[in-house]
Amino acid sequence: MKKIRCIIVDDEPVARNILEEFTAQVPFLDLVGQFENAIKAEAFVRGGGVDLIFLDIEMPKLTGLEFLKRLPGKPMAILTTAFPKYALEGYELDIIDYLLKPIAFSRFVKAAGKARDFIDLRGVPQPSSPVTYLFVRSEKRIEKIEYKDILYMESMGNYVNIYTESKKIVAYLTLKGLESQLPAGEFIKIHQSYLVSFSKINAIEGNQLTIKNKNLPISRNYRDPVMQLVERHLLKR
Repeated sequence: MKKIRCIIVDDEPVARNILEEFTAQVPFLDLVGQFENAIKAEAFVRGGGVDLIFLDIEMPKLTGLEFLKRLPGKPMAILTTAFPKYALEGYELDIIDYLLKPIAFSRFVKAAGKARDFIDLRGVPQPSSPVTYLFVRSEKRIEKIEYKDILYMESMGNYVNIYTESKKIVAYLTLKGLESQLPAGEFIKIHQSYLVSFSKINAIEGNQLTIKNKNLPISRNYRDPVMQLVERHLLKR
């Protein structure tokens, strides 16, 4: 199995040492660099070859979240911080997981496993015939979901609520991971926390759209792509 090339970015030497010890005990992780601040890490990451960043948030000069926002085509990121208040903003940047210090090794392994699962999903070859369904892990079972039954998906941090015509399914993966497995053009992101089935949209008014009597927000960043797609299907005089 190809190893995941990772780096540690943290201004605390003790925290870096702990994460270094943890990565050494996970066979599929390959630690290729450690940095005391995001500015030093940025040049290394832009050079390529980094799959995963274990990233602190509150650091001098450039915070971890600011660092992620300015990285083009950013690698996967697992935030490592003592401050839970940044969780929502972190997940809006499509992080893999959020680890609160002090970090237990078992929790670290679980987060690293999510990164490995995301890479495995991304690398699955597409079959020659179109796939019309997906499988997700929910509670103690694996659920099969037909694309045609999906209304919309809502990010809840490190899991996703999938709303279908008949039920809600809690899937243990990120919205980013789920989006990468869905057919392009059939689903569209309208907000950092919402991914919807385009064919299930009933109406759009202002900064909201309606799907089966449920009003969902369209954020400013996603409004233009949503409306461009709508325009292509809009009847003209």
